[in-house]
Amino acid sequence: MALSRVCWARSAVWGSAVTPGHFVTRRLQLGRSGLAWGAPRSSKLHLSPKADVKNLMSYVVTKTKAINGKYHRFLGRHFPRFYVLYTIFMKDVTKCLFLGIISIPPFANYLVFLLMYLFPRQLLIRHFWTPKQQTDFLDIYHAFRKQSHPEIISYLEKVIPLISDAGLRWRLTDLCTKIQRGTHPAIHDILALRECFSNHPLGMNQLQALHVKALSRAMLLTSYLPPPLLRHRLKTHTTVIHQLDKALAKLGIGQLTAQEVKSACYLRGLNSTHIGEDRCRTWLGEWLQISCSLKEAELSLLLHNVVLLSTNYLGTRR
Repeated sequence: MALSRVCWARSAVWGSAVTPGHFVTRRLQLGRSGLAWGAPRSSKLHLSPKADVKNLMSYVVTKTKAINGKYHRFLGRHFPRFYVLYTIFMKDVTKCLFLGIISIPPFANYLVFLLMYLFPRQLLIRHFWTPKQQTDFLDIYHAFRKQSHPEIISYLEKVIPLISDAGLRWRLTDLCTKIQRGTHPAIHDILALRECFSNHPLGMNQLQALHVKALSRAMLLTSYLPPPLLRHRLKTHTTVIHQLDKALAKLGIGQLTAQEVKSACYLRGLNSTHIGEDRCRTWLGEWLQISCSLKEAELSLLLHNVVLLSTNYLGTRR
């Protein structure tokens, strides 16, 4: 009895506080049950701030890539010579960025000079190499990418049974056989395989992970990235080369200097340091004839052309 009186008195004294609290709690419970029973007051779905920021960043990145692609196509179409210089300049700036970062601390510029002296191939662009260094270093780089050539040919042989068309299977088998025997393939031998490299199994998006890694090494690109990033980087790199090819074809090979011709050949897979200028111009003409005949969906063939067209050219095996 005493306990019940105490409880009654406490509720009487604090009734004004207990009742609203009970009412608010009850309202919250009813509100939650209303949401649970599918009676929302608004049909709009509000995303979290993190999701909004993520969507905004994705939109900005997509638009930036689209604008950058249009800008590159505009330069390649209307200003071919400037586009070639612009591409070379951007590559040189990227290589010098590391030196600029490590030279920021006080007195670090002395360390930069020492590193450039000890590692000229890794830290200096080719414009600062001596003539002997240019020949030696380009031979080293070409040896790196040439190591992946047999691996790429073996991957092409492995996918031959997956090609549905019997004629294309025979043509690809014949091309691989010619390359392995030391024969330089003709232009029509390569262009006859355009359909093979536009869809399964040799389309850009259908290549296997190990195949993509080998192609990355053949293009002197790092292969220590996840396959989706490697595939995207190869696609971007091949697209840039394709645009450069169109610009060069419009400009004309005859407008290029001997050094520009050799640089263009080396970028596309040929070790031009040991080949004469006339031979380089002939090979570059063959490359441009193939490249300018390809559509965007067939760029996987242009990527493999780094191996197909450069192998066994004039008996060179360097």
